[in-house]
Amino acid sequence: RDVFEVARLIRSDAERYGAPVIIALTAHALSEERQRCIEVGMDDFLSKPLSFQNLRTTLKTWSDRLTAN
Repeated sequence: RDVFEVARLIRSDAERYGAPVIIALTAHALSEERQRCIEVGMDDFLSKPLSFQNLRTTLKTWSDRLTAN
């Protein structure tokens, strides 16, 4: 299975998997790749090379959203 199949599987069975935040990390920075990730149910997208600041900001954003709910 590839990451796209896994994301689809997780999103298709919320009873089994819940609703985890899925953040893609890829070497492909193309907008088409980002769009594909979002279409299969991933919540966010990071591309390499990954800076610590970018990772920190993304994780904080999602942590804050989860805490607010």
